[in-house]
Amino acid sequence: MKINDLLDNAKKFVSLEFFPPKDKSAWPDFFNVVASLKAVNPLFVSVTYGAGGSTHFNTLEIVTRIKKEYGLEPMAHLTCVGASDEKITGFLSSLRDEGIENVLALRGDPPKGDTTFKPDNERFRHADDLVRFIRAGFPSMGVGVAAYPETHPEAVSPEADLGYLKQKLDAGSGFAITQLFFDNSAYWSFAKRAKAMGIEKPIIPGVLPVVNLAGAKRIAGMCGAKIPPALLVDLEEAEKRGGQPALEEVGISYAANQAKELLRDGAPGVHLYTLNRGDACLKIVKDIV
Repeated sequence: MKINDLLDNAKKFVSLEFFPPKDKSAWPDFFNVVASLKAVNPLFVSVTYGAGGSTHFNTLEIVTRIKKEYGLEPMAHLTCVGASDEKITGFLSSLRDEGIENVLALRGDPPKGDTTFKPDNERFRHADDLVRFIRAGFPSMGVGVAAYPETHPEAVSPEADLGYLKQKLDAGSGFAITQLFFDNSAYWSFAKRAKAMGIEKPIIPGVLPVVNLAGAKRIAGMCGAKIPPALLVDLEEAEKRGGQPALEEVGISYAANQAKELLRDGAPGVHLYTLNRGDACLKIVKDIV
């Protein structure tokens, strides 16, 4: 089922994002996590797609198994990195053949070792190019896009960045999922400015539980998010005091409170970046429902 249609009837939902392991020897543990999180009853789950298509065959197999073996509604990520008409058409055709009805259209990050994005194909320079291509060739496919509450690191201004989001939505995508943020006021400010610009489609907030401080700093830096000073102090003190378990307790508790407040204040749902940590996500969802 298309996520657009699910959103029409959903109230206070949770959705999940998975990161497929590159090494298939890790797949049994990965699918154990998927099985454990089925209890969350997510509205949908998204599955990432490696830069340059490095794991897109894994993505195809994983979303297929998630749908057929676990009964969850999957959404495959799709990026402009390494894209061509043939590759994109082939991937989308394979998804359609397996009954997968949703994709998240992204420009994508530069390949490892590169600091700036350089399109491999002039036809696929930005996410809205992907959206238009999908709408033209695969009109029955549901399409989502990404949003940046604290502004994309490469954007010239918050206004320009919001304009690009509107372009992506106007091109034919049905909803947006935000990159992670740690200050809910950033989401509400962004949502207010989006509405003032004429954006009416759902913007789903993305929440990341901090279970590794170095990793959280790296991910936040990549998407322009800021870790509030008070949270950073709490995380660092917890790690010094009690090591990894204490750090995780603080990070998971903060994410649970963040998600609870978002839902209480009117967010359509919460998208959890799982980091493939089923235990952390189960604790968060238990605390917010």
